[in-house]
Amino acid sequence: MPAIVLEHATIGDGRLFLIAGPCVLESAEIAFTAAEVLRGLAATLRLPVIFKSSYDKANRTSHRSFRGPGLDAGLEILGEVRRRFHLPVLSDVHSVSEVNRAAEVLDLLQIPAFLCRQTDLVMAAAATGKPVNVKKGQFLSPTEMVHVAAKIRAAGNDRVILTERGTFFGYHNLVVDMRSLAILRECGLVVFDATHSVQSPGGGGERSGGERRFVAALARAAVAAGVDGVFLEVHEEPDRALCDGPNAIALRDLEPLVGTLLRVHGAVQPGGGKEGP
Repeated sequence: MPAIVLEHATIGDGRLFLIAGPCVLESAEIAFTAAEVLRGLAATLRLPVIFKSSYDKANRTSHRSFRGPGLDAGLEILGEVRRRFHLPVLSDVHSVSEVNRAAEVLDLLQIPAFLCRQTDLVMAAAATGKPVNVKKGQFLSPTEMVHVAAKIRAAGNDRVILTERGTFFGYHNLVVDMRSLAILRECGLVVFDATHSVQSPGGGGERSGGERRFVAALARAAVAAGVDGVFLEVHEEPDRALCDGPNAIALRDLEPLVGTLLRVHGAVQPGGGKEGP
C-alpha cells in the first residue's frame, strides 16, 4: 500500500506508527498534557505519532455518560494541538453533516466501529480527500471490510486505513483473531487498536469495562503479525478518565511499551533490521 503523507508525519512507509490520545476531549489541559508526551515520544523514539481524541462520543452506553465538548469546541482544541505540538490530529465523525467542518481541522477522519457500514458517512468522509481510518465493526468479519474499503476508493480516495478492535464473543467480551490483520492488509494500511480490544462493552453497567493488563501482550502480538500502526488510548490518570478508563494506559507507561513494540517491529522486518532504542 502507498505511504500516506501528512503535514507533520508520514505513515505506511515501513516504520511503525502510533495513534494515541485520551478517548474523549475532557479539557484542553488534559489534551495538551497528552500531546506534550506524544510529541516527546515522537522525537525520542523517532516514530510517526498521530494525536487522537474525540470531540463527541455519540455511542456511549448511557445518556448520562460524558460525551465531550462537541464539534466546534472540540475542533478548536484539536486545532490548537496541531498548531502547538506539530502533531497530525484525528477524531471520530458520526454524521454526514459534520464531515466537512471536521475536515477543515483534522488531518485524518475516523469512522467509529458501530458506523463502519454507514455508506453515506463513509463516502462523505472519503470525498474530503483526507485519509479515512475505519474501525472494523465488532460485529463484522475482516473479509467484510473489503466492501468498506471499496466505498472509500469509489469516492476517489485511496488513502485507506483499517483498524482492528476486536470481535464480539458472547456478552461483554471481545476477542482478537490475529488472522484478521493479514486479511485487512489486503484492503489498506492496518492498525491494531490494543486498548479498545480489551474493552468489555457495557460490562460496567452504565459504562464499558476493560482489562488494561492485556494491552501490552496483544499489542506485541499484533506488531509481530505485521501491522502498520498501533492505536492506544492514554490518559494521565486512567482510573479517573471520563471515558474508557478501564482499558486506557497511563501516560507514564507509554514510552516503555512503545519502545518494546519498536523492537518487535524491527525484529520481524525483512532481514531482521534493528529499530527503536
